[in-house]
Amino acid sequence: MSEQNKAMVRRYLEEVFADGNLDAIPELFAADYVERDPASAAEIRGHAGVRQDLSVYQTAFSDIQITVEDQIAEGDCVATRATLSGTHVEELSGIPPTGNRVTVTGIVIHRMTDGRLVEGWWNWDTFGLLAQLGAIPAEQPA
Repeated sequence: MSEQNKAMVRRYLEEVFADGNLDAIPELFAADYVERDPASAAEIRGHAGVRQDLSVYQTAFSDIQITVEDQIAEGDCVATRATLSGTHVEELSGIPPTGNRVTVTGIVIHRMTDGRLVEGWWNWDTFGLLAQLGAIPAEQPA
């Protein structure tokens, strides 16, 4: 089951998040899915919430690529370390398009029940993303 769960998360990240196949959301996500991200003001809930959240990133960044670096599965959970990259072409959270190519790393833990994703805990390098977009000063070497 662990390998099937890892494959499901990989499919979500690569096919749905990166490639934009939003039609696969009902197949992969439970109707009562809940996603938590410390960078978001509110939890993402259900198919509509996933669709809306993804559309923000898919609109703001062109040519999104996600590379799954590592996955660890135990029981009904999968932890994934990944790298996301894309070009900032539309507004993101009030930040006007910069044309910058950005790369961020992060970890997400998903829990599955009955063959569907039911919970997700995201933790991405939001600080690094904001620096690459020029929204905050980039860290300078000492």
